[in-house]
Amino acid sequence: MDKKHITLDAIFKPGAVAVVGASDNPGKLGSHVMRSLTEGKYSGRIFPVNPGRDEIFGIKTYLSLLKIPGTIDLAIIVLPAEQVPKIINECNEKGVRGIVLITAGFKEIEDQKGEALQKEITDLANRFGIKIVGPNTFGITNLHLPINASFTPEFSFIPKGGISFVSQSGGMSHLMAFLAMRSQVGFSKVIGLGNRCNLDFAEMVEYLEGDSETQVIAMYLEGIDDPRRLVEFAKRGNGKKPIVAYKVGVSQTSDQASQFHTGSLAGKHEIYEAAFRQAGILTVRSSEELLDTAKALALSVLPNGNRVAVLSGQAGPGMAACDVCEMEGLSIPRFSPQTQRVVETLLPPLAIRTNPVDMGPAWYDSAAIKGTVEAVLGDDQIDAILFCIMFASANRAAVGTLAESFLSMTRKKPIICCISAPDGIWNQEVKKIEETGIPNYPTPERAAKALANLVRYKMISSKFKFQNPNAKGISN
Repeated sequence: MDKKHITLDAIFKPGAVAVVGASDNPGKLGSHVMRSLTEGKYSGRIFPVNPGRDEIFGIKTYLSLLKIPGTIDLAIIVLPAEQVPKIINECNEKGVRGIVLITAGFKEIEDQKGEALQKEITDLANRFGIKIVGPNTFGITNLHLPINASFTPEFSFIPKGGISFVSQSGGMSHLMAFLAMRSQVGFSKVIGLGNRCNLDFAEMVEYLEGDSETQVIAMYLEGIDDPRRLVEFAKRGNGKKPIVAYKVGVSQTSDQASQFHTGSLAGKHEIYEAAFRQAGILTVRSSEELLDTAKALALSVLPNGNRVAVLSGQAGPGMAACDVCEMEGLSIPRFSPQTQRVVETLLPPLAIRTNPVDMGPAWYDSAAIKGTVEAVLGDDQIDAILFCIMFASANRAAVGTLAESFLSMTRKKPIICCISAPDGIWNQEVKKIEETGIPNYPTPERAAKALANLVRYKMISSKFKFQNPNAKGISN
C-alpha cells in the first residue's frame, strides 16, 4: 500500500479523532460534529478540543491538540479561518495525517485575504504531508466503519452499500444523501471536497478505485482547476469501477455562479463531456439520474447490447417505458420464433404477447409469469429486460411471486424493474428483488433511463474490457 493511500485511510478509517472547536452549543458547528460522531456509532477514540470546557457530551476535553495523549489520525477543524494555520502546525507536531476542514472563509469568498489564507494552509499541508478535505466543506462520511465526520448527524442514517459520492457542493451532498435514504440506496462514502486544498477529484478517484468498499464512484462537479488530471487518473483505473459524473455549468449563469461557490470556473461543458467519455466516465444531466444510474451500476450486470424486452403488468406503463427506450437509442425487437411460441403458449389470448408484452391477464398464474421471464432471458435476440408493474388490490400477491421467481433464476442479462406501490405495500418484496441484483425504480421512465445508461456505460467502457460483477444488493 502506497503512502498516499495510508494518508487517506487516516481520513476515512481513523482510529482516533480530535474535534478542534468542539462544542455542546447547538448554535455552533462544533456541536453538530460531536453529535455526528457520537450518535453515528463511531467506535474509535474521540477527543474534543475546547479550552473553555471540562467535558462535552460527557467526553473529557483538552486545551489543545498537543495536550491529547497518544496518536491522532484525523483532526476535524471548526475554528475561525484565521486560526487554522496555527492548528495545522499543531497537527504536524502531533503527527496528524488527515484533516477535515469544515471552516469557511477561504478561496470561496470575494476577498484576496481568503485566497491568500487558503494558499498558506495548502503550502503548510503539502510541506508536512497532511491531506485536507476542504476547507468550506460539510465533511465526510464512511458508512462502513462507520464514521460520520460531518456537521449533519442525519448522514448516519444513509443505508450502507457500494456507491461512493464525491461532491464540490455540500448542498448536493445533502440532496443525494436524503434521496438515498428515501429510496434505500446504499452508499459507502459521502465526500465533500469543498474548496479542494490538496485533495481534488483525481485523488479521490485514485483512492476509491482501490477501496474494497466502493463499487461505483459518483461525482458532482462544478469546476476543476486541472480537469486533465481527473481524466488521467480515471484512465489509470482502466475501467475497474464505473464512474458517473453530473457536471453543471451548461448555462452561462451556473458557470459564473460556480466561481463564487467553490472558487473555480466551470469551463466549457462540451469539452468536459468529450474528455470524460474518452476516460470511460459516464455523464448524466440531473441529480436523480446520477443516483438512478449509480444504483443500476452497483446492482446490475451490464448488457451486451441495446435490445430490450419490455414486460408489463399494465399496458400504459409499458408504453411509457418504450417511448423512453426508443428516445434513448434502445431497440425493442421481435422475439425469436422459439421465444414467441413459448410466450404464446404461456399467456392467454387477452394478453399482448409480442414485445412489448402486457402480462396483465396472467397475474394469477405464477408459472406463466416465471416461464415468460425465463423464456425472454434465454432469447439471443434480447440483451435486457425492463419489467413494470403498478399496484392494484387485485394483484397484491403478484410481486411476492415475482420475487420468488427472480431468486430461482440464473441471470446473465440485466433486469431493470419499475415496481410501484403506496409506501408499506411491496416494500419487503422489492427489497428481496434488489438483493438479487435487480434495481427497482418508482416510474417506468426512470427505469428506462437507468437501463439506457447501463447500455451507454457498456459502450464507453468497452475499450477497458470492463466486467462489472453482479452485486448482491444495494445495501448491506
